[in-house]
Amino acid sequence: MKLIGSVLFVGGLLLLALAFGFIFQVPFVIPIWPWPDGRLSYLFIGSILAAVSASAIWIGWAREFGALPGATVNIFVISVASAIYFLQRFFQGNHPDLFAYGLLALLAAIVSLLAFFWSRRIPLGISTPTPKLVRISFGIFLAALTLASLALLFHLPIFPWALNADSSVIFGCIFLGNAVYFLYGLIYPLWYHAKGQLLSFLAYDLVLIGPFLALFSTVKPKFELSLVVYIAVLIYSGAIALYYLFFNSQTRMGQRNP
Repeated sequence: MKLIGSVLFVGGLLLLALAFGFIFQVPFVIPIWPWPDGRLSYLFIGSILAAVSASAIWIGWAREFGALPGATVNIFVISVASAIYFLQRFFQGNHPDLFAYGLLALLAAIVSLLAFFWSRRIPLGISTPTPKLVRISFGIFLAALTLASLALLFHLPIFPWALNADSSVIFGCIFLGNAVYFLYGLIYPLWYHAKGQLLSFLAYDLVLIGPFLALFSTVKPKFELSLVVYIAVLIYSGAIALYYLFFNSQTRMGQRNP
């Protein structure tokens, strides 16, 4: 178990470094993305990597392996959906390099599925139920992410900037996985699970909130409503995460399996 915790912790730190590479558009990092893209899309990719790293670092450091199932099912859904798209584009003959991305996504799906079934067998210990407001919020996030995922998969303009068509689909796959993550938290409403979800959301919020607020001065009028809605979601989810992770006496970080 100690080895697995160390692997998760170090892996989370590596993902965090990769996240900063995309956030600050480090020249040798951004070519990892399968096609050229814009500054805001790289920022979004960085925010997703930061969210994954936050959960991995916490689980590895605290040895909270029972919290892995929700995180691994999230990665599984993203990986399967992305693999289907990468391989579809490869067989269409438009992107010959995407075969490798498809195989890597399939490998990630297999590893995450095995991790899911392994971690499901780990006893959770004592845990309080997820607070009611958090459960209600998870339901809102589930609905919002599902709708956003469908919109992105069909290339509808819901982001506050123009998306590359291929990135739109992959971002839709990411939102679909995130939606399943929150669904898992609703099906198993224990704070043990919800803590990792809120940590991930908080990392995502912290990366995006500043740049998105600054975007008001340059955003095109047709994207203004999308920007307002997006910022509202960031502020609400960030406030929920901050309160329950750091201020609520029954759920704040540092307590062992509250």
